[in-house]
Amino acid sequence: MKQTILLALLLVSQTGFSQIKNLYPTYVHPLDFSDKAKAEWVIRDSLLEQIAKGKIDWDSLSQIEKTTLEKHGEVYENIWDIIGEGCSWYCGGGPKDVTASSYLLSQGDNDYKPGNAHDLDYKNAWVEGVEGYGIGEYLIYTFEHNSPRITNVIVVNGYVKSSTAWKNNSRVKKLKMYIDDKPYAILNLRDQIGSQYFKVDTLGYGYSEEKGEPDWTIKFEIEDVYKGDKYDDTVISEIYFDGVDVHCFVKGTKVLMGDQSSQNIEDLQIGDEVVTIDEITGKEIKAIVRSLEKVIHDNLVTYQFESGRKITATKDHPFKIYNKGWASLAPDQSKQYKGFEQVETIKIGDVFMTLDGTDQLIAIKASNKKQVTYTISALDKGKCFVANGLLVGVETLKGK
Repeated sequence: MKQTILLALLLVSQTGFSQIKNLYPTYVHPLDFSDKAKAEWVIRDSLLEQIAKGKIDWDSLSQIEKTTLEKHGEVYENIWDIIGEGCSWYCGGGPKDVTASSYLLSQGDNDYKPGNAHDLDYKNAWVEGVEGYGIGEYLIYTFEHNSPRITNVIVVNGYVKSSTAWKNNSRVKKLKMYIDDKPYAILNLRDQIGSQYFKVDTLGYGYSEEKGEPDWTIKFEIEDVYKGDKYDDTVISEIYFDGVDVHCFVKGTKVLMGDQSSQNIEDLQIGDEVVTIDEITGKEIKAIVRSLEKVIHDNLVTYQFESGRKITATKDHPFKIYNKGWASLAPDQSKQYKGFEQVETIKIGDVFMTLDGTDQLIAIKASNKKQVTYTISALDKGKCFVANGLLVGVETLKGK
């Protein structure tokens, strides 16, 4: 009888263990902090300053100068900036606290506290603080109940601020991930300098105006390492997130209605008729609003156009671009929406499609003002609507 019980317990244990996912990076964005890359950023900063002062414009730039601006992005503060000033998943929230089982004591001007693993800065890092390679040491991220839901975990493995620091210190090979202390997955990390993207199930509760769920946690535990050339210390420069529940336009954005009138986006109601474009004929038709979204953001980007037109939105919202198709400032995030699997990157100089022609993008400005934003998340037909005269995508999450 005892043997039967023990066998049953063993089978349950093995079944539970087998259910822990083995995840591998779906994408790795290489990082370059070489002297050459730093020199390019100096050139970028100079060009942006001259454009801001009106000394030069986009059309007067050489192809090399345009390539430099396109490569490094005008919304990033400097070479170490991970998210940039434009709106991202973090517009709607993020972890409220990061703690660790241990951390290495400060050395000179460098500290290695847990918060470094989520300061959105490539230069700083968390270093575990025990003897050996830190197997079993961990980070815990705590989220508010209404933080935006997570669909991607991004890990910057090792001490990436320089190639020497990266080689000398140990890096994580396997990172065990827990949700509220329950094992969820093993993240199998590559041994390279880059941002490693892991696709996960939709995690969290999402935005709500009333508290309905408790705060929750993600724990990352070191299971195996790539040994450093000089030090045992295992380093993680950053673990950050991307996900859903973050999109929209600001209050006052004008939506073209089915009767050709304009209405503020915040005043739309389910059942209203708006203008969309028939994907087969390319003609203007009417569509019924089936779903609307409202989210609080504290960072947005404002697109400014040659005609004087402006529109303020989140980085992931797709716009129709002439000779380019759908594009946004955050293509990887835009691809979570139905019908937007192929999304390009918006650049200054792009020609945006309007209902009656085109308009050229001349500037992108970031805003830190916290405000409520709105969007249409489903129509009965069509995948776009008209906002401030521009063709913009309807963001319906896949699976809905």
